[in-house]
Amino acid sequence: METLKEKAAIVLGAAGRDNMGQEIAKRFLRAGAKVMVAGRKEDALAEFAEANGCAYALCDITDKAQVEALVEKTVESFGAVHIGVNATGWGLMKPFLETTPEELTAMTALQFNGPFYFFQALIARMTQGGSIIQISSATATIMLENHAAYMGTKAGIDHVVRAVANEFGARGIRVNSISPGLTDTPMTTGAFSMPKMVEAFAREYPLGRVGTKEDVAEAAVWLASDACFMTGQNLQVNGGLTLRRNPRSAEIMAAISG
Repeated sequence: METLKEKAAIVLGAAGRDNMGQEIAKRFLRAGAKVMVAGRKEDALAEFAEANGCAYALCDITDKAQVEALVEKTVESFGAVHIGVNATGWGLMKPFLETTPEELTAMTALQFNGPFYFFQALIARMTQGGSIIQISSATATIMLENHAAYMGTKAGIDHVVRAVANEFGARGIRVNSISPGLTDTPMTTGAFSMPKMVEAFAREYPLGRVGTKEDVAEAAVWLASDACFMTGQNLQVNGGLTLRRNPRSAEIMAAISG
């Protein structure tokens, strides 16, 4: 069903082969959208665009000028921009006291400043209303050890989502975030190479399994569609994980060693 027919979308963070951004872009294309995929790796973007019949652009989300140029290129290519998805992220796992100033600066640039720039650039060009979707994380709500910089920046931009939704709702612009839990993507390859670790996480999910990229992509299609009457919300697409908790590090190690 082409629920996004005639919509023009940007998916930023789609430069990793088979990552969450690429899955969202494929699902948008099946729903009838015109899609611009973007990120920092040209080879992966070009390969995806050729295979799936969409456009691509290089963009480093931490560079405000590049983000603005991406939105302008999308408008020039498609005549408008109706949907913007930010799926960038860096899964830094580091003890709190060992996190360096350089890592903290890089994390803030990628997961707070960059999305802020993206929202600004989108809103400046969303003259016909639209939908902005930020990929957040269940760990913006619940704890995961050795993940403080990641969690803090995701939680911070979730609050910006609420502020922007409140300010620009009168223009027909919806702004929401999606919070997956542990999901099989290139960023979590290490975890998924250890089945016992995945089982330790799955035990905490009321629906009995960890999430997939497809789960997130389906939610993104609904948030992007005109059928969505929701804004300023963090959609917990994680099988109920946030009703419970992530396993502790000691529990994960015991599962792996057991």
